[in-house]
Amino acid sequence: MKNLVDTIKNIWRIEELRTRILITLGLLLVYRIGSYIVLPGVDSLKMASASTGGGGIVEILSIFTGGAFTRASIFALGIMPYISASIIMQLMGIAVPAVQKMQREESGRRRLNQYTRYLTILICIFQAPGYIYATIDADARPDSQFWLFTSIVILTCSTLFVMWLGERITERGLGNGISLIIMIGILAEFPQSFAQEVVGRMGPGGGGLVLLLVEVVIWVLIIAGCILLVQGTRRIPVQFAKRVQGNKQYGGVRNYIPLKVNAAGVMPIIFAQAIVLIPMYVAQAFEEPPQWLISIANAQGLFYNLMLMFMVVIFTYFYTAITVNPVQLADDMKRNGGFIPGVKPGKQTADHIDELLSRITLPGAIFLGLVAILPAFAQMAGVKQGFAQFFGGTSLLIMVGVLLDTLQQIESHLLMRHYDGLMKTGRIKGRTNAAYGMAG
Repeated sequence: MKNLVDTIKNIWRIEELRTRILITLGLLLVYRIGSYIVLPGVDSLKMASASTGGGGIVEILSIFTGGAFTRASIFALGIMPYISASIIMQLMGIAVPAVQKMQREESGRRRLNQYTRYLTILICIFQAPGYIYATIDADARPDSQFWLFTSIVILTCSTLFVMWLGERITERGLGNGISLIIMIGILAEFPQSFAQEVVGRMGPGGGGLVLLLVEVVIWVLIIAGCILLVQGTRRIPVQFAKRVQGNKQYGGVRNYIPLKVNAAGVMPIIFAQAIVLIPMYVAQAFEEPPQWLISIANAQGLFYNLMLMFMVVIFTYFYTAITVNPVQLADDMKRNGGFIPGVKPGKQTADHIDELLSRITLPGAIFLGLVAILPAFAQMAGVKQGFAQFFGGTSLLIMVGVLLDTLQQIESHLLMRHYDGLMKTGRIKGRTNAAYGMAG
């Protein structure tokens, strides 16, 4: 306990770190306040009394906005349109050579960021009417074309404001602003979900305190497994040749390329869920959907979860291939006078890295697939839907990854000023670790 208090004191002594933490907390507070501001003209009491279904897509999307989605808030669309636009631009970087060229240049990256913002506006304009008609009950909103237009403008501008908040947090605060906004929205739902689980377990037929403690222990073990997944790396030794310039000798040192077990991060689950949720969208279009469509769209059904796990494994390999380029790594190594002991530079080095990457990606992909379907198993075991979402899936991985990234930045500030880190043994490794940069 004393070590924890000393660490907090050390964090507070560093003026820059203290300022960054306060700016981050202040901007996140602005986001949380905005998530409770209801769209003008919407009757929140009528909307609360009208049963909006609660489950399925609405429940999943509400998690990422901290409940703003179901409250008809001005921040209802949250940061997700920007995430969708970023994913589209990344995929274009694979298929379009002109975009690939822009990604390699500083000026090109700035232009791509601008294009991503324009695409975000376009996505918001298309998503906002669908959100209004599908989520806000007809009795709770005005039947006016002018109100519809102003609401679309408000939702679009609010998303751009949330995006601006995220950029300011990244620039002047602590951690990745976009990721922190998503995480704070997820964490906002946790106290209520856990309280409902406690009330349910302590009530008649709920299983009592013992079963609740078993749930918490299993949940903590799952979090530990996710931390191992995020931090797990395979270190490839790289030897750099000696170079003599004048009276000085350079190189001759051994370094490592840390290949991450889960180089794809949380993106495979986001992609996979976007695809397996399509039957849910289709089922909602019918007043009485056919039975086969209901079974496919059932989030606790066997077909849905098998498809989700299969898609997660496939997308893990796909996104890892985008993130890590063995040929580029081999070229960078050769250019800097580095080589893997026992492996010839060039093509053999690229093949060696590709083979190792394939080996470590398989267990990582399978574990990621299991994490994706764990919430369904938790619900089958009697855990309420709200708390079950924290047993795995996108929610848990985002929380673990973002917290590790933020703690890594805090630790870097401490170590730079010769204070002890957050851990006595080892160092915290976030998912955004600069793992693939080559040292000259």
